[in-house]
Amino acid sequence: GGGWGSGRWAGLGAAMAAAPRWRERLFALYFLSHVPVTLLIDLQPLLPAGIHPPALAELLQWYTATFRDPLMLQPPEWFKAFMYCEAFLQLPFFPVAGYAFLKGGCKWIRTPAIIYSTHVATTLFAILAHILFHDFSRSEHSGPQTQRERLALLSVYLPYLLIPLLLLYTMLRNPHYNQADKRKRK
Repeated sequence: GGGWGSGRWAGLGAAMAAAPRWRERLFALYFLSHVPVTLLIDLQPLLPAGIHPPALAELLQWYTATFRDPLMLQPPEWFKAFMYCEAFLQLPFFPVAGYAFLKGGCKWIRTPAIIYSTHVATTLFAILAHILFHDFSRSEHSGPQTQRERLALLSVYLPYLLIPLLLLYTMLRNPHYNQADKRKRK
């Protein structure tokens, strides 16, 4: 029957039906902060040395030494492919998505957000598996050797999996964005 449990679920359903404002703010912050990170840090390995200001090159050196991330100093070809996707597919999307989520309630962002989040989650699974299981002893640049070092590096990449998964869940399950649910009710 009804009782307390069904009322609780109905309240949750009503909350989910409203525009998920806290998530939209999180997504806006994620996408807008991604623009400078991508331009100033992530794409450095694809560009000739000396193009970035010395302070940014030093920041990348500090990061790779601190978190033992050889992928950013000596990217394998598959990782470079992901970087090119970030440069040419994701980077143009970041300000568009940032705008949509900052404005709030933009249902048109659903399909592009599903494509983006699925793409990014797929690439991150490969990157996280590499971090967890690759033998870095043959890398020219020092990679993680201990489980603790692998987990520290994993913690840097993990938000770039978790937020896209939350975005995907929101786009697929939240009635505000799920146009198909609204059409079925009519």
